[in-house]
Amino acid sequence: MSATALVICGALGRDVKDIITRRGWDVDVYGVSALLHLYPSRIVDELRDKLRELRPRYKNLVVVYGECGTTGKLEPVLEETGAVRLRGPHCYEMYAGERRFKEVTESKPGTFFLTDWLVRNFDRAVIKGLGLDRDPELKPMLFGNYEAVLYLRQVPNPRLAEKAGEIAAYLGLPLEIEDVGLGELEERLAALVEGADPPTRPAAGLPGERGGEGVMSLRG
Repeated sequence: MSATALVICGALGRDVKDIITRRGWDVDVYGVSALLHLYPSRIVDELRDKLRELRPRYKNLVVVYGECGTTGKLEPVLEETGAVRLRGPHCYEMYAGERRFKEVTESKPGTFFLTDWLVRNFDRAVIKGLGLDRDPELKPMLFGNYEAVLYLRQVPNPRLAEKAGEIAAYLGLPLEIEDVGLGELEERLAALVEGADPPTRPAAGLPGERGGEGVMSLRG
């Protein structure tokens, strides 16, 4: 078993696993459903349970999440379990990069962001997740203040570009596509996994070890 566990948001799973394989990291990966973003408080609860479960078995715990709407409630969980998370408010800022994200949100604060994952999963995560399939009249209430769609594209794919156009048309907004690749995601993750200092804090007293599920070991 590796000394390092990554607890990752499902929306970042494909890209994080590509980074792990390319860099040959000896880490174990545990996924958490990206659909929890619909209920940010559940992100905190899910991560607390997962990190408490993993703490006795790993030296280093890295949470591959931004703040993701948790309004500061995630930080005490990290302190308690001796874990660290990636810098940044959410994956859109990680993919766009801090500077570019600031430019976009200052010039067009009503921007709706897409990533490869969200384009693939828009129907499930947004339309069904927000109940728009059952109550389409919610659409202007939820999206009426947006003025544009910006697709932060990781990998050029004509099928996803076409789908992004359909999403923009559904929202009634203009679409812009920027090829950002992994943005700053990889360098921020590498700073924690490969950093000179172990990416962890001393953990507070925790409940005893419990059996875990869903581990994926990726070793170079």
